[in-house]
Amino acid sequence: MRLLLVEDDLDLGPSLQAELRAEGFVVDLVQDGAEAEFQGSIEPYDLVVLDLGLPSMSGMAVLKSWRANGNRVPVLILTARDTWHERVEGLDAGADDYLGKPFHSEELLARIRAVVKRSHGHAPGSLRVGDLRLDEATQNVSIGTDKFISLSATEFRMLRALMLHPGQVLSKSHLAEHVYEADHDVDTNLIEVYINKLRRKLGQEKIVTRRGQGYQLVASS
Repeated sequence: MRLLLVEDDLDLGPSLQAELRAEGFVVDLVQDGAEAEFQGSIEPYDLVVLDLGLPSMSGMAVLKSWRANGNRVPVLILTARDTWHERVEGLDAGADDYLGKPFHSEELLARIRAVVKRSHGHAPGSLRVGDLRLDEATQNVSIGTDKFISLSATEFRMLRALMLHPGQVLSKSHLAEHVYEADHDVDTNLIEVYINKLRRKLGQEKIVTRRGQGYQLVASS
């Protein structure tokens, strides 16, 4: 899952980025409003964590620009200006959730997961597709039972990307964008390596190769 973190606090931004990465997210950090508006317009993020008080362009202006241009990326507003009328303004402008500072990182993680699941039509809780159940807290997966299979960090990120788009064909480049950081030079052959690792753990039939197109999760019920 690929996130854009927009936070100009020089201590909080890198700290949050590290915490989110430790939880299995691919996180690009931007500290300027205008840069965030551009980055969020050209890159396929699953969610944006957006501070309001930014240099060059406010977070609210960034959000309004995205929505005015048809960009429906889920946005969680994160700000110290936690008054009720600002919450209303943010939600009316198209934000999906709102969290005031200071906050506990566990709550931020829970809200991020909930917003992403809602945006993909999934109910809160573990991510489920057919007989697959992905526990995001432990980064393990089960197949029709309560016995969980351990995943590496990369396997977890790749399976989560597939499970958020069940039945859809995802290209190698799409998977790479949601598994690795933006500045990471990815050999797309690595995607095939990790797909094969997932197949060995889940069963060959769970992930289908569409030659020349990509991969498709076809988990059965």
